[in-house]
Amino acid sequence: MNIQNRLLNLLVCLLVALPAMAVSPQDAVDRFVAGPGVDPDKTAVLIRELSTGKTLGAWNETLPLIPASIQKSVTTATLLGMLGKDWRFETDICVDGDVRHGVLDGNLIIVGSGDPTVNSAKQPSSPDIIGEVVSALRKLGIDSIAGGVIVDGEVFAGEPVPSSWLSGDLPHSYGTGVHGFNFQNNASGKRSVADPASVFLSRLKGALRSGGIRMGGVPVRQGDRKRIFTHRSATLDEIMRSCMMRSDNLYAEALFRTIPVAKKERSTFASAAKIETDYWRKRKTDLDGVEIIDGSGLSRSNRTTARFMSQVLRKMSGDPYYASFFPLAGCEGTLKNLLAGTPLQEYVAMKTGSMSGIQCYAGYMLDEDYAPTHSIVVIVNGMRGSRASVRQGVERMLLSIFSPQQDEPENDRQDNE
Repeated sequence: MNIQNRLLNLLVCLLVALPAMAVSPQDAVDRFVAGPGVDPDKTAVLIRELSTGKTLGAWNETLPLIPASIQKSVTTATLLGMLGKDWRFETDICVDGDVRHGVLDGNLIIVGSGDPTVNSAKQPSSPDIIGEVVSALRKLGIDSIAGGVIVDGEVFAGEPVPSSWLSGDLPHSYGTGVHGFNFQNNASGKRSVADPASVFLSRLKGALRSGGIRMGGVPVRQGDRKRIFTHRSATLDEIMRSCMMRSDNLYAEALFRTIPVAKKERSTFASAAKIETDYWRKRKTDLDGVEIIDGSGLSRSNRTTARFMSQVLRKMSGDPYYASFFPLAGCEGTLKNLLAGTPLQEYVAMKTGSMSGIQCYAGYMLDEDYAPTHSIVVIVNGMRGSRASVRQGVERMLLSIFSPQQDEPENDRQDNE
């Protein structure tokens, strides 16, 4: 075989081998942003090694974009850092009068704590507050209330939703407002309930009557409050895990509005945003371009950058509980169908975020012990094609970087983001 034929055969072999050669992480990122459905000018990607801070691949990491529900990753990180995993919401049941011969000479008052899980059908569960109230009154020997039954929701001030939420979202359960007293997810089926306290009062009064406790019906002049019972939620880490797994907007907004409460300040959306921003500024994250409006990400006025999200993820990666809030790829929550059946199933944990024209991911690559090894942030705004094509592009990119022997998703799976 002459030299020309040898060179030709070598070239053919190289060309055949090229598709099987692993691309670099940055090449994988570049290929993703040039792929179907992605607008490179409205997309950001940042993948970093946690132990060293080394960047594996990046694109537009400082570009402010709409985060959608990956905003919940910041909300939970902030409150977890402030209060710790074992903190609980406490809803006090109080009376403001004396009890004489079975008659409460005053009012029954339920003091809301902002707890989003009160009588929720979602996990984590907590005791039925209505049964607890009736039981507490019976233990005090109360069979009549001279005054009224009052719900105090003043722990949260201002409106129950930010002004920037779209009006079309508000009638739906996912767009329900957060109140100082929340009840049964502030929803009826898939519809939002504007006044959850009134639903609670109707149910409670019926239970009191069934329990043989009469009511005057009209609140009387209030005196000093005496706590007779406290309804306690599940622990904060359980609530956060449920919030992140199901991408629950009500839970996220209640957590967000609790940030000022933890600082003993007046709780509004604006005060929560300011305290959260200050919290991450003190931890030396890059907040350039970051605008925090709410805790759930439902507002399209929120802005984040891949760099900021990556820094939050890195600073939280040492917390043994935080990473467990993120759904595991191919197994859980909103990530149940992503990377299913691939070598990365169960080894990627990410929060998803989706709106019209938007698809986002933020989370971790995990090792065999489910400890985070890399942070992953993908923010796609202005999608040009189907959500499925963007999702498949993310799968290909992650497989190329972390499992280069298999860089194609098996099929067009549907997700629940």
